[in-house]
Amino acid sequence: MTNSINNSELQFINVSEPNVQPAFELNDAEREAIEHEKHHYEDSRAVSIEALKIVQKHRGWVPDGAIYAIADILSIPASDVEGVATFYSQIFRQPVGRHVIRYCDSVVCHITGYQGIQAALEQQLNIKPGETTEDGRFTLLPTCCLGNCDKGPSMMIDEDTHSRLQPEKISELLERYL
Repeated sequence: MTNSINNSELQFINVSEPNVQPAFELNDAEREAIEHEKHHYEDSRAVSIEALKIVQKHRGWVPDGAIYAIADILSIPASDVEGVATFYSQIFRQPVGRHVIRYCDSVVCHITGYQGIQAALEQQLNIKPGETTEDGRFTLLPTCCLGNCDKGPSMMIDEDTHSRLQPEKISELLERYL
């Protein structure tokens, strides 16, 4: 069985009700890193994306409670932080696998054959887009454009970009991420 994230199942927190905050505390490293980032920006709202990335780096994703904790540190409304968190596809609002595979499904990668890459990934991992493997190793996510159009089809595994992919080489590539 796999863990699936469907758009219809995504839950958004109600940031307009401050008395409904989930119990959550940032750890010392997260708090210190966010405080450090505050000194690089004039407007606290500008720090929110960096703060979200800090929490995600430490936890693998951004839990609901982190939205309120970040808002408290930055002295901005939680709705501002939630807006940033839901706008950027690289901020994960639900748990993901140890490695996140983002394959490009843009028009250019469509022309260069991403469908074969997607099929190979689904077959090798035994999951569909939006799902995580049973062992928690991989999460598969389609992404509209990785900015690597001249080298398609492309995908990213974590922060590593892989270009000019071929379906028959997917298994070998996945083995690098044990």
